[in-house]
Amino acid sequence: MVAQTMMALPDNVFGTADTGDTSWILISASLVLLMTPALAFFYGGLSRGKSVLNMMMMSFGSIGVVGIIYVLWGFSMSFGNKITGGSDIAGVIANPFSLFGSDQLMQTRTVGDATHTVMAGAGSSIPAIVFLAFQLTFAVIAVALISGALAERVSFGTWLVFSAIWATLVYFPLAHMVWGGGVLSDSPNGLAAALFGKNQAGDAAAVAPIDFAGGTVVHINAGMAALVLVLIIGARRGFGKMAYRPHNIPFVMLGAALLWFGWFGFNAGSELAANGNAGLVWVNTTVATAAAMVGWLAVEWIRDRHPTSVGAASGIVAGLVAITPACAALTPVGSIALGGVAGVLSALAISLKTKLGYDDSLDVVGVHLVSGLWGTIGIGLLAKESGLLYGHDLKQLAVQTVIALAALVFTGIMTAIIALILKPLGWRISPEDEMNGIDESSHAETAYDLA
Repeated sequence: MVAQTMMALPDNVFGTADTGDTSWILISASLVLLMTPALAFFYGGLSRGKSVLNMMMMSFGSIGVVGIIYVLWGFSMSFGNKITGGSDIAGVIANPFSLFGSDQLMQTRTVGDATHTVMAGAGSSIPAIVFLAFQLTFAVIAVALISGALAERVSFGTWLVFSAIWATLVYFPLAHMVWGGGVLSDSPNGLAAALFGKNQAGDAAAVAPIDFAGGTVVHINAGMAALVLVLIIGARRGFGKMAYRPHNIPFVMLGAALLWFGWFGFNAGSELAANGNAGLVWVNTTVATAAAMVGWLAVEWIRDRHPTSVGAASGIVAGLVAITPACAALTPVGSIALGGVAGVLSALAISLKTKLGYDDSLDVVGVHLVSGLWGTIGIGLLAKESGLLYGHDLKQLAVQTVIALAALVFTGIMTAIIALILKPLGWRISPEDEMNGIDESSHAETAYDLA
C-alpha cells in the first residue's frame, strides 16, 4: 500500500550502480562523518577545561539533529528535483515533500532479468541513497562548524533548535542553489547565465561557477553565520580583559589530524567516482594543506618568534577549507599557491576579532570565512582551464566573486532573522553559570576530576 502511494519517479533515474564508485562514496561518507567528532576534539581542546564537554556536545548534537531532518526533508529540499524530474522553487529550494522521508529512493524497476535502483540523477553511477548518505555528512559538519564561534556562553537547547532551523532555511537552500541546479549553479536560469550568457547549446551558463566540494555551501556559509551570531549574541564575559587559553593542545592536534584524514572523503569523494580526477583532488588537498600550515607557521615565526602547535593545527584547517572549492580545478602547483596564501591570510585575520571587538571564540570567522572566501575567489585566478593567471579572461574571477557575495548576503540575512526569532527562547546562559563553567550547569558533568 505504501509503495503504491509514492510519487512515480522518471524512468531515466533508474539504473545499475557501479560497485567501485559506490564503494568509494560509502567510504567517503564514513570519512566525512568522522570529521564532526574530529571537530569536537579540535574545538574541545581549544576551549577551557570547564567548557570542553559542552563544546564537544554541540558537535555531537549537530549529528543528532541534522542527521534526522536531512533524511526527512533535507535531501528533498537540496536535490529532490534531480531525482523526481520536477522543477524547483525560484531556483532556491526543491520541493521538501517530493522525497519526504526518502523512502521513495528504495523503489526498483525490473528490466529483463535485471533489477534497477534509483540513481543519484540521470546518468549517475551511484544509488541515490548512497548520495544521500554522502550529502548528509556535509550538512552535519556545516552546522557543527558554527558552534566554535559560540563557545562557553550559549544555551544547549537553543543551539539544538537553531541547528534544525538553520539547516532547513539556510543550508539546504544554499546546497540546492549551488549543487542542485539552482540560481548559483551553471543553470541556464542562474546568475552566471544572466551575467555572461549561456553556452552555445543554451543548456548551461557560458562560464560555470565552481564549488567542487563546498567552499560556498559549507565554509562561507558557516563562517558568515558564525559572524552574525556572535554580533547578535555578544561576547563572553571578560572578553578583551582576560586570556582564553586552550586547555588541551594534544586534543587540538588530534582533531586536526582526523579532520585532514576525513577531508579526503570530503574532497575526493565529491568526484562521485573512483577515478583519476579523484586522485588529482587527493594530491591537491594534501599539498594545499601542507602549504597552508607552513604559511601560518611562517607568520607566527616572523610575528611572534615562535611557531606553535595550535598554529600548525589551525593552518591545516585553513588549507583544507581553501582547497575545498578549488581542488578539481587547480594543478598541484596552483594548489600549493592557494594553500600558502590561505595560511597567511587566516593567520593574520584571527587578530581582527580583538581589534574589532567581536568574540569569535575559536576563530571560525578567521579560518572558515576568510579561507573559504579566498578559496572560492582564488579559483578565478588559479584555475588551469579558466583562471586569470593561466592567461584567461576575468569571467571566471567575476563569477566566483558573484557566487561568494551572493552566499554571504543570503546567509547573513537569513541567520540574522533566525537568531533574532530565537532570542525569546534564550540564547545566553546565566552570568553565574558562565563563570562557574557551562559543563556543570548545562550537562551536570565535568571533564576532569580535580578533587
